[in-house]
Amino acid sequence: MRLDKYLKVSRIIKRRTVANEACDGSHVSVNGRPAKASYDVKEGDEIEITFGSKTLRVRVTSIKDSTKKADAAEMYEVLSEQ
Repeated sequence: MRLDKYLKVSRIIKRRTVANEACDGSHVSVNGRPAKASYDVKEGDEIEITFGSKTLRVRVTSIKDSTKKADAAEMYEVLSEQ
């Protein structure tokens, strides 16, 4: 699954266009490297997202094409929030 779609489906970022812009603006890195929106997300990947002065690191635990809001948090594990 594409990185921008994963961020939207998992509800880490609300809109896919915002996720796409975050990737293009180098605010998202996967496994320590800057990632484009087209990056193919795999289970076990560590995603780091920078929102202004805040940083969120998560590990991908599952990949689903669609999910309910209540189940979205099960798609990732939060590693750190600063």
